Amino acid sequence: MVEETFSPPAGSVLWRKDFLVGAATAAYQIEGAIHEDGRIPSIWDTFSATPGKTLAGDTGEFACDHYHRWQEDVELLASLNVGAYRLSISWPRVMTADGHPNQKGIAFYRNLLKALRAKGLKTFVTLYHWDLPQHLEDKGGWVNRDTAYKFAEYADIISKELKGLVDAWATLNEPWCSAMHGYGTGHHAPGKQDVVFATQAMHHLLLGHGLAVQHLRANDPAAQVGIVANVGRGTSTDASPAGQRAAWLFELQHNNWILDPLLKKSYPSALWELWPGAEPTILNGDMDLIGAPLDFLGINYYFRTNVVSDGKHGYTEVDLDGVERTQMGWEVYPDGLRHLLVGFHQEYANLPPIYITENGMATDDRVIDGEVDDHQRISFLNRHLEAVNQAVKAGVDVRGYFIWSLMDNFEWAFGYERRFGIIHVDYATQKRTPKRSAKLVTQFLAERASKN
Repeated sequence: MVEETFSPPAGSVLWRKDFLVGAATAAYQIEGAIHEDGRIPSIWDTFSATPGKTLAGDTGEFACDHYHRWQEDVELLASLNVGAYRLSISWPRVMTADGHPNQKGIAFYRNLLKALRAKGLKTFVTLYHWDLPQHLEDKGGWVNRDTAYKFAEYADIISKELKGLVDAWATLNEPWCSAMHGYGTGHHAPGKQDVVFATQAMHHLLLGHGLAVQHLRANDPAAQVGIVANVGRGTSTDASPAGQRAAWLFELQHNNWILDPLLKKSYPSALWELWPGAEPTILNGDMDLIGAPLDFLGINYYFRTNVVSDGKHGYTEVDLDGVERTQMGWEVYPDGLRHLLVGFHQEYANLPPIYITENGMATDDRVIDGEVDDHQRISFLNRHLEAVNQAVKAGVDVRGYFIWSLMDNFEWAFGYERRFGIIHVDYATQKRTPKRSAKLVTQFLAERASKN
């Protein structure tokens, strides 16, 4: 086996000191302590405790015990030489069911952010990474317009409480997953299966975003404000017009469904050809709120999807043979990231600066003689960072890259089997072991610092 190294080529944007390299996590995936210090139940507590919803019945009850081990984790993070940390705040941990701030939960994040700042790390904070309070789901969740206003109230309170400790606020993480997997396919919490629910949930998620932006700007004017979208490359092995339209429709529903409202203040009309009768209820002024200017756009990218026409008004996914895949079964396709970034740059005249807020892969990593040799991940990172470099050379304003993830964690419906971290976690003992990828990133960033 050829030993992988982490070595961006000379002239790569990665060598620029102002190009931010960081690591990312999410609250429910790492914190555990779901019953402590006033935290109230979330939809993921309910969903993962429902038999058959997650692999092996795993839940986030203990996860990586970050709630108790955060000081150790900050030290570990700082030792990697990264310049930033992207985390999320657990809405159920910081707000009571009657809409008041939970000071014990807020204190956890205040202490964490202060410690990160003391280490010289930039703080990127996501307000919503899928853990909706269960009491709001009981009232309809994101299908209920009132949830957008509750989210804005939460954003208002938290941005006041944590003012000055956050470099960049992201309102939502991956609204496509929240809407489609949460309310359309049922793969994620709360497990609903109705495309009409999904499109209405998406509208209310984006409305909540727009309302929250107002509070974030007013309460913490020194911080950047943005949103994080997961995007996907769609291609077709069918070169016919029907096959190419299928690929176009895939990207339309995966990318434009979110980016068009944010950057054009409208939904793509062809969505309703794909989902007849699923148009959401939109009130006057909604699209202006949703389309408020952003300081940055977070882009999460993982894989390509191959599709063919379904012979009607949509598409069918067809897996390609003979391609490299991750433990998740996702195809490794770095050029998809380059293609999408360049395409967004060409399509949206008002495209804000971009951070790659998630990119990484799952492998079945094992600790052998105290070491974890995750050679496939190292190769993955090298190739995707080169794709980012190519996009920057093509004129795209990409300012940073966050590895997903800092550590192995609760991978939602896939439980603890799928390991995305550059730090291995032994869930029985909570021992953290930096993988070879982490060591190589650390070495590169030290070398970069020495040359600047």
